[in-house]
Amino acid sequence: MVSSVLSREEELYWLALKLIPGLGTRTSGKLLDRFRTPQAIFRAARTELEGAGLSGTVAQSIASGCSFEDAAAQQQKMLDAGAEVVTIGDPRYPQPLREIFDPPVLLLVRGRVELLQSLMLGVVGTRRPTPYGLAVAERLSGDLAHAGLTIASGMARGVDTAAHRGTLAAGGDTVAVLGCGVDIVYPAENRKLAAEIAARGLIVSEFPMGTTAFPQNFPIRNRIISGMSLGVLVVEGAQYSGSAITAKLAMDQGREVFAVPGNITSKLSWGPNLLIKQGARLVQDWNDVIVELPPESRRHLIDRSRKRLLGDTASSEGEQASLLSEPAPELSIAARQALGALQVDIAIHLDDLLEKVEDISPSELIAALFELEMLGLVKQMPGKNFVKVW
Repeated sequence: MVSSVLSREEELYWLALKLIPGLGTRTSGKLLDRFRTPQAIFRAARTELEGAGLSGTVAQSIASGCSFEDAAAQQQKMLDAGAEVVTIGDPRYPQPLREIFDPPVLLLVRGRVELLQSLMLGVVGTRRPTPYGLAVAERLSGDLAHAGLTIASGMARGVDTAAHRGTLAAGGDTVAVLGCGVDIVYPAENRKLAAEIAARGLIVSEFPMGTTAFPQNFPIRNRIISGMSLGVLVVEGAQYSGSAITAKLAMDQGREVFAVPGNITSKLSWGPNLLIKQGARLVQDWNDVIVELPPESRRHLIDRSRKRLLGDTASSEGEQASLLSEPAPELSIAARQALGALQVDIAIHLDDLLEKVEDISPSELIAALFELEMLGLVKQMPGKNFVKVW
């Protein structure tokens, strides 16, 4: 339909089409199939538009050009935020997303646009995960990113945030798909994470600039996460949670569904455990995902890893030499005792931990926990709770 670089005028027409009141995604797609370009849609007579299946009200909105003023305002907001448009006819638009039932006609993006062409895996889960869920999301996302997959998630609290952070910590690529405008940070506490993803990864939304994160936007957003991805990995979630909806969307789109099993007494395990009963792939480590990918995707990941290894041979040899020359850190007695008392899947409060370790004063324990945190062996949770890093 268009080249990858839009002129300001072409971009204005695409944005104006997106902003027509009452014009849904499916209908927009049908109009583009018929008229080929937004310019042709806006030049069409009202009778032509009604003949294409539009109501009189929507046809009149298009004929009047009422959305162009808002589209011009959108262009300025995009300029201010460093965002750009990727249309459904753009070669950079993800091919898997183009093939779903209701692909968005355009995406607004901030960051490394080339990641739209990478092999993605969606990682989703509850906004209120257990320590086990957080550890699993971080570890698996980092491992899968290291294997060459781009991790896509929704930047929500909980599992989504852990997936993005685990990926970035591993030096991997991540894509955040938002249920608001790409210039809005939701939740607000993820402002620093959003800035890091915009710099090192990609932020994507089909919603116009400035759109607030309304609850009804998230199921719409979820179909993009699953639609862009080879499959979706569910870490924790209740039976009827948003992650369960995303898994259902993935199944409908013909994507592979993966699930991490959980404690059968926890309601947050009902979603993934039920998915496994229904045929989702049980995941214990990153390789359980990789072996289920299509052969051409696996070949692509192998080729990418080979190129990375060949390209980084000199630097990696230097890193290995420096690592070999540095002795492993010697833990203090208090740190060893604290680490032995901590668990990966259950957070332990500072007071309870003090009772578990012997002959250690509160100040010594706090110093030991700080030492372990600095070494990346322990993580502090809210409320003075601690877990061992998996």
